[in-house]
Amino acid sequence: MDPLQREDVPSPPNRLGIEGIEFIEYATSAPQALGQVLERMGFRPVARHRSREVTLYRQGGMNLVVNASPDDARVTATEDARPVLSAVALRVRDARQAHQRCLELGAWPVASHAQAMELHIPAIHGPGSSRIYFVDRWQEFSIYDIDFTPIPTVDAHPEAIAGMGYFGVVQYVGCERSADWIAYYEQMFDFRLLPDEERFGILPKGKLMRSPCGSFLWQLVEPDPGLEHDDAPECLQRIGLGAADVGAAVQALKARGVEFVELGARHPGDRGALTRSALGTVAFELVHRDA
Repeated sequence: MDPLQREDVPSPPNRLGIEGIEFIEYATSAPQALGQVLERMGFRPVARHRSREVTLYRQGGMNLVVNASPDDARVTATEDARPVLSAVALRVRDARQAHQRCLELGAWPVASHAQAMELHIPAIHGPGSSRIYFVDRWQEFSIYDIDFTPIPTVDAHPEAIAGMGYFGVVQYVGCERSADWIAYYEQMFDFRLLPDEERFGILPKGKLMRSPCGSFLWQLVEPDPGLEHDDAPECLQRIGLGAADVGAAVQALKARGVEFVELGARHPGDRGALTRSALGTVAFELVHRDA
């Protein structure tokens, strides 16, 4: 008998029923320029929103939304047409219950702007001006079946380059603010802080937290000590992509015109790689993930 069975060790709590990332959203006033960057990364536009300037990109199991709707404050607030990571949608068992629980724990609700015949997707405010959505329609019937129109002649489910998938999200936080955000994610979402010696990729900074479902990570990064960052906003900074063979993914992306950081410890390798920033703000971190 497994000794752990005798002790009946409980599973980590997952009170919201989180089951992964449904989509990640960029807000931008220059959707064509961002679309070119995403297509080089292997994403393909597969559907457009029925009433707003919003496009759904996809590769493999990753959904990525480009929001260019001029009536969205997050779009009009972008500076110099630089895209910003504006939302992460979490898959949950029951979106209404997950949203209500977060509100009871002190989260700030986001007012719904759903129009007639559109789905209301509950959300709370995230870091900066971002949002965290809760989605429970992501299997046989999805949110895209109602709110989006497929683009004709386009493969709705393009394969992912080198089997890439969402690995996590990097969030920039203020000086000495990591402890506050760790407590927030532990209490609100049942994320678990990983020990400092458990690292992934090639960027060693920050604190890592694992989602209760174990399918993605959340990384908190503070400014370098001694530097003036008083005016630097807290925000979602970049997306982490997991691949079983990082080297193969890097070579495939280079062949598509993607450039990678090649300096010092950030040189692309088997453990990870970092793309050069495009449009001033768009970067992806590749991380080794077991198949």
